[in-house]
Amino acid sequence: MTIQTPIKSSLDEFPITNKWAPKNPEHIQLYSLPTPNGVKVSILLEELGLPYDAHQVSFATNDQFSPEFLSLNPNNKIPAIIDPAGPDGAPVGLFETGAILTYLADKADTEGKLLPREGAARYETLQWLFWQVGGFGPMLGQLGFFHKFAGKEFEDKRPRDRYVDETKRLFGVLNTQLEGKEWITGTYSIADIAVAPWVRTVVDFYEAGDLIGIDDFPNVTAYLERFLARPAVQAGLKQPAS
Repeated sequence: MTIQTPIKSSLDEFPITNKWAPKNPEHIQLYSLPTPNGVKVSILLEELGLPYDAHQVSFATNDQFSPEFLSLNPNNKIPAIIDPAGPDGAPVGLFETGAILTYLADKADTEGKLLPREGAARYETLQWLFWQVGGFGPMLGQLGFFHKFAGKEFEDKRPRDRYVDETKRLFGVLNTQLEGKEWITGTYSIADIAVAPWVRTVVDFYEAGDLIGIDDFPNVTAYLERFLARPAVQAGLKQPAS
């Protein structure tokens, strides 16, 4: 027997709205923080010009473990969204950035500029999106743990070095892919919106540029500069406002 999630007909039926009340109920509701994963969605919303309410999910107070947040994302990770005008006009809640980016691009990017609507170009974009969510982000996150956060206190540096080496390998993959191109697939896409915030985090937040030899990846550093120069990126990086 297949058990289906009941379809909700209004925002009021989402328990998360009891903790974070919508400012504009007709807008997309974003529950997030300005982390490399969180800003993927706010940047895409800015690029698409979609109105949204940005709600801060505070890790300091363990908001991500609250019953209200878990009702939308049982995996207790940011970001998550509710689109009050989802498929067939019913509201839809989503978590996981790969799913959210694909959904929003399919919803609002009718010309297929950020995610081609069909053909090989669509799947090329999706493969690099999955490359980020499946490997690039998780491995770089481990580097951050062992270099900047609690793991840096470990006397045994073999775990840190494992992720330093893997980060170097992944940066090499990206550097090669960007040879002769401004963007990962040749044109700006949701793949870039997924990948570039993690490049920025390694350099600026983890302060690991010297550790991985960032100067050995000139295509990547130039790529990051292009990305950060986009007005929508600058706006999305500030959401949710603290």
